[in-house]
Amino acid sequence: MAVGSALSRERHGREVTAVAVLAGISISHLLNDTIQSLVPAIYPMLKETFALNFTQVGLMTLTLQVTASLLQPLVGLYTDRRPTPYSLVAGMAVTLVGLLLLAGAPTFGVVLLAAGLMGVGSAVFHPESSRVARMASGGRHGLAQSVFQVGGNFGSSLGPLLAAFLVVPHGQSSIAWCSLLALVAMVVLWKIGDWYRLRHSSPPPVRTVRSDHHVHVSPQRVAWSLAILGALIFSKYFYLASLSSYYTFYLIEKFHVSVRTSQIDLFVFLAAVAAGTILGGPIGDRFGRKYVIWGSILGVLPFTLLLPRANLFWTPILSIVIGLILASAFSAIVVYAQELVPGRVGLISGVFFGFAFGMGGLGAAVLGQLADRIGVEAVYRVCAYLPLIGLLAAFLPDID
Repeated sequence: MAVGSALSRERHGREVTAVAVLAGISISHLLNDTIQSLVPAIYPMLKETFALNFTQVGLMTLTLQVTASLLQPLVGLYTDRRPTPYSLVAGMAVTLVGLLLLAGAPTFGVVLLAAGLMGVGSAVFHPESSRVARMASGGRHGLAQSVFQVGGNFGSSLGPLLAAFLVVPHGQSSIAWCSLLALVAMVVLWKIGDWYRLRHSSPPPVRTVRSDHHVHVSPQRVAWSLAILGALIFSKYFYLASLSSYYTFYLIEKFHVSVRTSQIDLFVFLAAVAAGTILGGPIGDRFGRKYVIWGSILGVLPFTLLLPRANLFWTPILSIVIGLILASAFSAIVVYAQELVPGRVGLISGVFFGFAFGMGGLGAAVLGQLADRIGVEAVYRVCAYLPLIGLLAAFLPDID
């Protein structure tokens, strides 16, 4: 990456988008989330190896997600005050250690430790990388967040493929080969750190076109709006937890497919999530983020209600539609929240990424216990009603 050419410059009175930096941070997000998604993708193998129940499977996700959830707001708050260009490299190094530990884990306790370290690495990565995406956006904040997010979501879809074609055939120790992804990400993030450092050492450009919204909303309305966004995140990520953590078990139990087939179907669903992510930001930039949020969360309801009643032919198709629609919300939610609380990009990014991770982890743990009690198929019938929470989006203020 040519750092000098990637640095945003002033052309004809307005800041341009640092395309190379956006591409680099999106690729890094892809590599990071490929590694992160490997853990749930190998749940069937770990469940058999360590003789786990569904509650313990959910505990793995909870450990991975909660470490990230609790630390991300703190990382964002710190970096709002003291920007740290090379912290992204350090976070990826922690993920690398967790990955190697997972490859050689002899007990379930060591697996949990490895998941926790990978969660810490993710906690460092997401707030600062979201800030980099916004810095490189040239004022096109929704597009930048979508480009950043699509890398992560596409990476999440690759984890099941790695599991299906590398880890499952060759065993737990083959996870060590995935450390090459972390090493590549560290090189890219070092280059981005160089750009970040140069950006802060250069005088800011004089803008004739304002790239940030200055929202005039009362503090009480801001707090209420943030609470609504939190409820929508809860709805979205509890439902996604049912698919990302238990979809393979659902397909195996209900349709008696092979582990590899279930992992490929999980990849198809996660690829649809990646494709849907890129839509939310640009549409929100053009038509308003509130409408994207409304349509994404509530609009998926008919399809979630149909999924538990579908046969093997329609189940993957419905999962693709659900992934496309539901994924478009998160970029819009993050940018909407950043504009509600201007000047706190790191904190808001950390809070929302952290809350999303936390809800995903909590959802996996709760749904794991529920699956042990009532069965995986019944879990999908219960979760089908979660998108009704999308009705709360009607109470969000118009700020676009």
